[in-house]
Amino acid sequence: MPGFSAQEFLSDCSEHFVIILGTNEIASAVAARLTWERRRVVLSHDAHPPVIRRGMAFHDALYGDRAEVDGVVADLTQTTLDLVDVLSRPGRVAVSPLPLTDLITLRAPDVLIDARMQKHRVTPDLRGIAALVIGMGPNFTAGWNCDVAIETHPARTGELLENGATLPSDGVARVLGGVGKERFIYAARDGVWRTPLDIGARVFRDYLLGRLDGLPIRAPMDGFLRGIARDGVHAARGVKLVEIDPRGRASNWTGTDERGRAIAEAVVKAIASAPARGRSPLSAKVTLH
Repeated sequence: MPGFSAQEFLSDCSEHFVIILGTNEIASAVAARLTWERRRVVLSHDAHPPVIRRGMAFHDALYGDRAEVDGVVADLTQTTLDLVDVLSRPGRVAVSPLPLTDLITLRAPDVLIDARMQKHRVTPDLRGIAALVIGMGPNFTAGWNCDVAIETHPARTGELLENGATLPSDGVARVLGGVGKERFIYAARDGVWRTPLDIGARVFRDYLLGRLDGLPIRAPMDGFLRGIARDGVHAARGVKLVEIDPRGRASNWTGTDERGRAIAEAVVKAIASAPARGRSPLSAKVTLH
């Protein structure tokens, strides 16, 4: 993947530019795969919901920490000039606090992917911002608020939808090590989350994990921290704060998992088949509105 100058990036449509909304593990799995597919990728941070599977995500690059997923390294970009510099380097993705409205002033994206996984929020119509708009998870309908939707539900993970809606969130957690929803801790109220712990720490039942607005939060079982919200984040009532992996030596909290890889593969297929549907992410002229 050769480098390029800022002028080349801004003027040359052969440099395939992808914007991903979200910095969670799904967004990161997609970003890593697309980077290996020679795409130029930036992830735009959204504060809701908090990212907990941070060892499987590029999220911590936002705070100056090293973040690597499947051999791809993320760099923080706080300006559009930073963005071009990062994307000129092989094997790099950009992670930015800049919102979509700022990113598209640099250049219209060839592909826009909403991977924020906001299960209970209204999702706007993003079509027209890019030649191809992909929506992931609940609240997406192909042909209504995205061009193509991708299922993230455990029963249909990675299924491509060119028509119709994705399945709504059913609140049923995927089973891991024989344990479902019980391995998660959800915020009982709004507040600031404080914790001294990090991803991969071994914990035991009733161990004090942190405090939410002063309320002690304890581990529901023995295991390793597969997910934990970063210290100091504001958590809304009902969001996930902690995930415990109960599988002992088989526990894993880094890199992409099977679900992330399946969704990333679906994105690659959606992009590859876009010209057949009359949309070319490499050459279409996009009107921003």
